[in-house]
Amino acid sequence: MAIESIKMPQLGESVTEGTIEKWLVKPGDHVEKYDSLAEVNTDKVTAEVPSSFTGTIKEILVQEGQTVAVGEIVCTVETEGGGSESAQPEAAPAQKEPANEMPAEGSQKPKSPVKKEKGAAAGRYSPAVLRLSQDHDINLADVDGSGRDGRITRKDIQAIIDSGEKPQPRSAVEAPASAKQSAPAAPASSAPAQSVPNVPVAAGDIEIPVTGVRRAIANNMLKSKHEAPHAWTMIEVDVTEMVKYRDSLKAEFKQKEGFNLTYFAFFVKAVSQALKEFPMMNSMWAGDKIVQKKDINISIAVATEEALYVPVIKQADEKTIKGIGREITELAGKVRSGKLKSSEMQGGTFTVNNTGSFGSVQSMGIINHPQAAILQVESIVKRPVVMDNGMIGVRDMVNLCLSLDHRVLDGLVAGHFLARVKEILENVSPETTSVY
Repeated sequence: MAIESIKMPQLGESVTEGTIEKWLVKPGDHVEKYDSLAEVNTDKVTAEVPSSFTGTIKEILVQEGQTVAVGEIVCTVETEGGGSESAQPEAAPAQKEPANEMPAEGSQKPKSPVKKEKGAAAGRYSPAVLRLSQDHDINLADVDGSGRDGRITRKDIQAIIDSGEKPQPRSAVEAPASAKQSAPAAPASSAPAQSVPNVPVAAGDIEIPVTGVRRAIANNMLKSKHEAPHAWTMIEVDVTEMVKYRDSLKAEFKQKEGFNLTYFAFFVKAVSQALKEFPMMNSMWAGDKIVQKKDINISIAVATEEALYVPVIKQADEKTIKGIGREITELAGKVRSGKLKSSEMQGGTFTVNNTGSFGSVQSMGIINHPQAAILQVESIVKRPVVMDNGMIGVRDMVNLCLSLDHRVLDGLVAGHFLARVKEILENVSPETTSVY
């Protein structure tokens, strides 16, 4: 017999942690190699963790709702012979240690300064933890970790950033009287405020637990707002001819292709074409450099009752309006049926959000980190417009609202880009535009 470890897998590029949403097995269950063990939320998508071995589930080390770093052990499997003996001692501490369990909301874990010094403070930091702590000038020696053996996770650092208060220097509390620091130790009551706000709950109020997906959305939006200096601009577009053209094709297209030809497909096509002409808009901030992406991969926002997902249309500039329309339909269907794969959420370079589907006429989107811009396509409304000949006519008008990362993009390139999108959309017609 041997005890093998199942670790939190890397479920996508730049993913550093995952949340166990639901265990599909329990201790004592027999599993075959590649059987699904648990559902994990990461990067706003649910994936399944497969077993790497055939055997019996020995121990589950991570509870449902707990977030752990990629590479950390989540459970152990007892196999028959040929296994690694090294997995046993690594899994054993978790059986006794409360450090593997997430503290209850609003509560503090018991602290063990000596153990912390031997564990997390000894340098067991992931690259994501190091980068985030350095960006926000947080001393890791003063941080209490919630990971395995007191390890500091990215979530611990993010909680400190969210609270707006840096941890009290450990030396002020733990150093002996003979320590070099002359400042008196601060009382326990002056410790940093917890990141969870104290919201009073009255009779009749409904408390809704935060799911892993909702927490991932919150963290990504907060990261974007904290790191990217947002700028915003808007342009109005006369899409009267585009509306006429699409409406003339709608019924025949649905009968022939089996899915609806939406206005949104025209907008995504126009944006992808303009990105090809203004490649700087298809860029990302990377600290000491700006990365201008070669592929034009359009992220689209798809909402469910519980969350917002952002699947990606790859190489959108190479696709026809029909091809883009089909992908929009298929990706939205996968989101709503829970079948969207992690790989279908990766690689986006620019986001187009169809806020107009909810009747919105003006909005300011939060950039989908680490992209440099997001375009909100608002509702198409009929409005009286003064024409070039001085006459007033009723036209189909839409507002396009662009949020941009001012570290990467300036108003000049953003203005030219929006003007080009406007030009493309206002010149859609049966003579100049094919959906195939």
